[in-house]
Amino acid sequence: MKKKPNDCDLKSCFLCRQCLPEWLPAVQANRKTLTFRKGELIFREGEPVRGIYFVYSGTVKVHKKWGTEKELILRFAQRGDIFGHRGLGQEAIYPISATALEPLHACFIDLEFFRASLKVNQDFMYGLLLFFADELQESERKMRNLAHMQVKGRVVLALLALQEKFGRTPDGSIQMMLSRQDLASLVGATYETVFRIINELAEEELIVAAGKSITIMDADKLRVYTKE
Repeated sequence: MKKKPNDCDLKSCFLCRQCLPEWLPAVQANRKTLTFRKGELIFREGEPVRGIYFVYSGTVKVHKKWGTEKELILRFAQRGDIFGHRGLGQEAIYPISATALEPLHACFIDLEFFRASLKVNQDFMYGLLLFFADELQESERKMRNLAHMQVKGRVVLALLALQEKFGRTPDGSIQMMLSRQDLASLVGATYETVFRIINELAEEELIVAAGKSITIMDADKLRVYTKE
């Protein structure tokens, strides 16, 4: 992790989009822009919260221990998104970890200034409240799917959600290079099971898989697997 001269445009991230224009100079004075290498751990589950992060460029996976040796990916953060907020609370301990999936530039706001920003900016506080509510609903859906949906359906849902969030490249593939292991961690399954399912979907010509690149060929037929 390295500090880098500030290069945020003060209008793209979750905080800057919703705070008062008069508050932006304070954001400018109090933020730090940090860089992380691909695969670098940004913070670890159980560490004390020192501040909140906003993605300037790159992608972050937010993950949690699942058993002794496995992990469960909870979400991805991309340009403009907030992460590290799950550590807010009385204890101020991160209940999750965050890792850079690619070279990352992130704005860092220390906890004291973040709390001051919440008190001063009502739109930001309201936006964060709605964001927490959406995250809670998504977590509940994911837990329900883990309990009741077959792995194939969960893999299909994950692929469709990744395409919706990250879009498609000019050649039509999902604009997110995700390893099979990370895909397994996202859907709560083993690597071997996900590998087999990806091959099955490719044989059915519903997707095209080449390395970490996946192209969805027929989204409507794929959705049939999510209605089990």
